[in-house]
Amino acid sequence: MINSQKTHNESAKMHSWDDFRYFAAVADTGSFSKAANLLGVNHSTVSRRIQALEASHGVRLFERTNAGYRLTEAGVSIYDITQKLAEEANKASRILQGQDARLEGTINLTMPNDIFMFLMANPLAKFSQLHPNISFNLLLSKGLRNMANREADLAIRVTATPPDYLIGTKIVHLQHGLYANKDLVIKEITPIITWGSEQGVPIWALQHCKNPRVVMKVDDLFGMHQAVKAGLGIARIPCFIADIVKDADVIRMPVRMPPSDFAVWVLHHQDLRRSAKVNQCRSYIKEVLLQHKAYFLGEMSENVFSP
Repeated sequence: MINSQKTHNESAKMHSWDDFRYFAAVADTGSFSKAANLLGVNHSTVSRRIQALEASHGVRLFERTNAGYRLTEAGVSIYDITQKLAEEANKASRILQGQDARLEGTINLTMPNDIFMFLMANPLAKFSQLHPNISFNLLLSKGLRNMANREADLAIRVTATPPDYLIGTKIVHLQHGLYANKDLVIKEITPIITWGSEQGVPIWALQHCKNPRVVMKVDDLFGMHQAVKAGLGIARIPCFIADIVKDADVIRMPVRMPPSDFAVWVLHHQDLRRSAKVNQCRSYIKEVLLQHKAYFLGEMSENVFSP
């Protein structure tokens, strides 16, 4: 009995942070498959590691439900601890990476899909030619990735207020315009297209449109541009999208919109300020974005539409 207990205790002590990393991934996603994708392993690896962790401590950490895997009481009791371990591990990794003087390795880069499509795809290809030992893990999303957890090392973001823990350079404030298909016919109502998170009829439509009515909500800028092109209605779009795409069917209305509170930022975590590869890429991205400053300011379009 004593030897059995001793073996059990020694087995439990052998588990490292890497074991609890699997636990944290399942706890956060509620799924072995999603945890596997997050960790870059297969489903069976996650299942095996969780089973080993449970067996060595003689507890169940998860229970299966119709909605996925839910923490048991034992799982809940260690969840906050594993989150703190993850934060400390990520902090240690950022500090070490931040002192890396090599122009090599992988950069986790995130930006909105439209900025990548129309502004950064070709420049990043050129950067890769200049620095063949640097590779990218590109994350295209509208929301800001959790850069404290190293989901991203470098970000291009359109935001009004970047998080305090990030160091950033504001490139330029955005200018919006009202855009419509050149053949749009407005009768009793003005069809408008709004951003997905907007509620009701926005102020710009009440100020500049006759009897406005929302006909579509969109959560993607290029999708909004294409909806305008299709003649679905009028939309408030950042000028750089329409002016770079230069579609003859989509034209800007002669309405002056106030500058947006949102600006284009290049952001990185403060712990990475000495990383050679991050600094090299950040400087390059800033230069590319500044070259397109006139597009962001709406100085490249003509006001030719009159409803």
